[in-house]
Amino acid sequence: MISTREKVFNYAFLTLLAAAVLFPVIWTLGVAVSPEITGSVDLGHMRWSNFADAWQQAGLTQYLKSSLIITGTAVAISTALAILSGYAFGVLGVVGEKLLFPLLLFGIMIPLEAIVVPMYYDFQSQGLTDTYQGIILAHVGTGVSFGAFWMRAAFRTVPSSIGESAQVDGAGTWTALWRIYLPISRPAIVTFVLLNFMWTWNDYFLSLILVSDPAHQPMTLGLGAFSGRYLVHVNLLAAAAVLISVPVVGLYVFCQRQFIRGMLSGAVKG
Repeated sequence: MISTREKVFNYAFLTLLAAAVLFPVIWTLGVAVSPEITGSVDLGHMRWSNFADAWQQAGLTQYLKSSLIITGTAVAISTALAILSGYAFGVLGVVGEKLLFPLLLFGIMIPLEAIVVPMYYDFQSQGLTDTYQGIILAHVGTGVSFGAFWMRAAFRTVPSSIGESAQVDGAGTWTALWRIYLPISRPAIVTFVLLNFMWTWNDYFLSLILVSDPAHQPMTLGLGAFSGRYLVHVNLLAAAAVLISVPVVGLYVFCQRQFIRGMLSGAVKG
């Protein structure tokens, strides 16, 4: 049993932690609707038109189009590869798995900063810089290791007796994946999609290196360019930042139950 003192300490610690996390968010929202351009909060004269002004002046429509193309395509491809590779390593068993899987995990352990320079020159030699194909390929390549690791762990939480029963009933490899493993592992898949979406949507570093053409830049680079032109208009910068974060927050709120279930059960077995 947890003592009363421990409960008080836990709640106090969690309250302080929540306040530390929420304060910058609330402050940014307050600045975003404030008429003051210096960054001070004036909720007595809220100006909701800041969002429309920020969208128009930053030209976020084109950046939104690029972000949707890059994020949507990268997440779809990464999810498909994660499911297939996780199924191969976690259920089917592949030849040389004990060697191949640790090699695959190097993609998680090696920092992106260590490979981005040779990646840039490789992409440049193939004509993939300043293209949707190039930045999408970069996101898929840097995320495939985590995807395989995540889905392998998720599929291995499914009792082997279920798969064996399906084989006895005549289910093939693809049927077992589609009708048994995917439905059971749905929370883990949703969690992976949310994490991948968040990482790709919020990416700044890869896009900054590989995409210099404004016609192909995502919203994060658009915000960076906007901040360079309107550095003194802090309220418009805050409004643009809020607009960019809306898709990630909205998707999380919509799928939060599946996300929490996936975080709790997606990686129980190694």
